[in-house]
Amino acid sequence: MKIEELQNLRVAIIGGGYGGAAAAVALDRIGVKDVAVYEQAPALGQVGAGIGLRPETVERFRRWGIFDAIAAVSSPSDHLEILSGDGQTVFAQEEWPNRHAFAEVNDTRIIHRGDFIEAFANALPAGSLRLDHRLVGIVDNGATSTLTFANGNVVEADVVIGADGIRSLVRSTFFSDKAPVFAGEHAYRIVIDIEDAHGLVTDDNPRFYMGQNGTIAYNLPLRHRGQLSYDITAPSDDDTWAPAITNDYLVSLLDGFDERIVQVARELDVAQVTSRSVYDIDPVDQWHSDCIVLIGDAAHAMLHHQGQGANSAIADGDAIADAFAQAGSVAEALALFQATRKPVTDELQRISRAGWNAEAVEDAFPGQH
Repeated sequence: MKIEELQNLRVAIIGGGYGGAAAAVALDRIGVKDVAVYEQAPALGQVGAGIGLRPETVERFRRWGIFDAIAAVSSPSDHLEILSGDGQTVFAQEEWPNRHAFAEVNDTRIIHRGDFIEAFANALPAGSLRLDHRLVGIVDNGATSTLTFANGNVVEADVVIGADGIRSLVRSTFFSDKAPVFAGEHAYRIVIDIEDAHGLVTDDNPRFYMGQNGTIAYNLPLRHRGQLSYDITAPSDDDTWAPAITNDYLVSLLDGFDERIVQVARELDVAQVTSRSVYDIDPVDQWHSDCIVLIGDAAHAMLHHQGQGANSAIADGDAIADAFAQAGSVAEALALFQATRKPVTDELQRISRAGWNAEAVEDAFPGQH
């Protein structure tokens, strides 16, 4: 689209997470001036746990001019280790894919979700973030859309980007009414101080411990914060969104694991543990109309085993801006975006569902080299 068309485009982004924030920054960089990010939370907070931002994602930060801000609140990792639950066998120790694929070496950056969202919020165009805006209704008028929020505000936009997560209202209204799919797992996550980690943190590289019972203990060091992001993912038939837990229950999931991992579970304040059933969604056939499009988890929520959810959402934000820069109209841009991204995310959803077999980890990054 021509620069004057981009400058006059009214873009409403629903959701201020990874994908929504990335889309706002990327669109701003190509000249879109009227971008509003509508976030339902009344304030941005230090919620969540650790994530790994892959080399391709880091390269986008360099292009957008925000690498230094991200680097200041993250730690560099050069490889991933996958071990047996007891830590005695290293199934895989591999350098992050594409670490050397760019002009500068891009380590994966290990970062707390709250720090990441805050850094991105600071990079957004001034005045673009609108907190306390929960979407309750959306109408597709053909060339524009009308948005209604719980606080009473009504907004018209030329483009609506639905970055509103796995339970997306935008998706269920227009593109798919299929419910999220329970993976038969629970994930228990907490960020703890390194001094309470019993020696699990020795460098900046994540380590995944795989038990014979299907439990996986994910350890992502946040040494720049003096912390460890500690995650236990275990099989379960209970699809309760936020299951209740005890220390004894967590310990029972870790039979045969490295005693340090077990000891952390014994000592956790379970009131501070985020306890969630694990869900993804089946691939969505259509992501867009002529003026509305899905990105991130709204379009392709995937299981966390390959750590690709946040990275895929950020890639979507970059790709949507590229599509607007290349296409001749909004409708063409949204179609180009889906054609570019959907084959990639369909495969990542498939790989993430496959997970790993604790007895045969052949590749730490299947299909991602």
